[in-house]
Amino acid sequence: MVDQTLFRAAMARLGAAVNIITTDGPAGRHGLTASAVCSVTDTPPTVLACVNRGSTAFGMLKVNGVLCVNVLAGRHEALSGRFATRGTAMGDRFAAGEWTRLDTGAPVLADAAVALDCTVSSISEIGTHGVFFCAVRRVVLADAAEGLIYFDRAYHHLGAAMEAAR
Repeated sequence: MVDQTLFRAAMARLGAAVNIITTDGPAGRHGLTASAVCSVTDTPPTVLACVNRGSTAFGMLKVNGVLCVNVLAGRHEALSGRFATRGTAMGDRFAAGEWTRLDTGAPVLADAAVALDCTVSSISEIGTHGVFFCAVRRVVLADAAEGLIYFDRAYHHLGAAMEAAR
């Protein structure tokens, strides 16, 4: 068996894009910060998102059946923290940023680096997490390519801010 502390330390060195996953529907509106998101295939366009099964978000995503992966840019670091903080009321989370909606009705961050509006195709449960496989219904790209990465337990900015510093 691999020691849990060692595994977590190893995963901290696996840099990942920072996203806010949002949903709305019969279970209500919800949002959380997540880095366990990736492409599965482009035919048909599919992504996956991993969510802790013990979280409120897990049940709400399951019931609503829709979500938006809002890929963050460096300017969204504080917003990421707001959506990552347990106990922060949903109204307070969504009070920051400008939110719109696309085809599924899930909240879309208006200035996200990328917005992937999705319907949930299936869910696999393993250990503490559920893996949501999601059919991408609509993609919105920002004009500038920017990113917010979480690596070694810290945020790192990519794109426009880095270009300006050169």
